Amino acid sequence: MTLRLAFMGSPDFAVPSLAALIDAGHEIACVFAQPPRPAGRGQKERRSPVHAFAAERGLEVRTPASFKDAAAVADFAALGLDAAVVAAYGLILPQRVLDAPRLGCFNVHASLLPRWRGAAPIQRAILAGDAETGVCIMGMEAGLDTGPVYAREAVPITVRTTAGELHDTLAERGARLIAETLPEIAAGRLAPVPQPVDGVTYADKLSRDEGRIDWCRPAVEIERMVRGLNPWPGVWFEHAGERIKVLAASLQGGENGAEVGTVTAPPLVVATGDGELAVERMQRPGKAALDADAFMRGYDAPIGTRLE
Repeated sequence: MTLRLAFMGSPDFAVPSLAALIDAGHEIACVFAQPPRPAGRGQKERRSPVHAFAAERGLEVRTPASFKDAAAVADFAALGLDAAVVAAYGLILPQRVLDAPRLGCFNVHASLLPRWRGAAPIQRAILAGDAETGVCIMGMEAGLDTGPVYAREAVPITVRTTAGELHDTLAERGARLIAETLPEIAAGRLAPVPQPVDGVTYADKLSRDEGRIDWCRPAVEIERMVRGLNPWPGVWFEHAGERIKVLAASLQGGENGAEVGTVTAPPLVVATGDGELAVERMQRPGKAALDADAFMRGYDAPIGTRLE
C-alpha cells in the first residue's frame, strides 16, 4: 500500500525513519524540518540532518519557524496527505495540522510511553537507572506525547549503554516499526491502545550545566551521568583551572572514608557522596581522549588530591 506522506523531523534520530519510508515506496509529498541555524566556528547556516538528507534525495523541504501562521497551516492542508510522520521535529503542531491528513499524524517516540514523555527520553531513561526503554508509534494529539500507542518495542539498557549508542539503536528500531506499522494502520488492521494514566514521567530538555560533576552525589548517579550525557552535553569536572571531560567511568567497590572529591587510588579513583568512582577515560581541552592510565601519566593528581 502506497501512502502520500509528509515527514516532519530534524535531527539524526529522524533520518532512518525517513529513509525507511522512502525505501518502503511511499510518496513523500514534502519534508518539514527546522530552519537552518548558525553552527561551527564560522557560524555559517547549517541544515538539519533531515533537511540535508531530504535534499540529497531530491525531496521538497519546507522549514517554517512555526505553525502559528494560518498560511503555513493552509499550505500543509493543501498537500492532500494520507498521513504525516513526525520524529523529533521540535515544533508544536496545532490541532488543525494534526487533523489535516486523512489518517492523522503519527509520532516515532523514543521511550515506552507513558514513561518519559517530552524532549529527552533517551538520556532521562539512563539517568534514572531504567533497566529498559524502547520506541513507540503514537497517534498524535494536542497534548505532550499523550496520544494512543499503535506499536512498541522494548530495548534493554545495560550498565555500559551510553545515550549515543541507545540513540542509534532506537532510531533504527523506530524506523523499522513505523515502516511496518503505517500500512497496518491505513488498512484498519491495527487499533490504537490508550496510554495508561499511571506511570507518566516527563523527560525535561537537557542543559549544558547538567554535565558538571558534583562529587557529593552518589557514585552510581555520577556513573549514569557519564553514560546518559554522552555525547551531549558531556560530563566534566574542573581541576587546577582546567575542565576535564569524563568519557567513561565505573563503580568502584568499597568505602575508605576519604573526603568527598578526593583521589583515593590510581589511576583516578575518586571518593563521592556514596561510594567511589573509577574514571576510565578522559579528555583535556583541545587534546585527544585517553584511557585513564595514559591520561594520568601526564597529569598531576596523585592520591590525596582534592578535585573541585
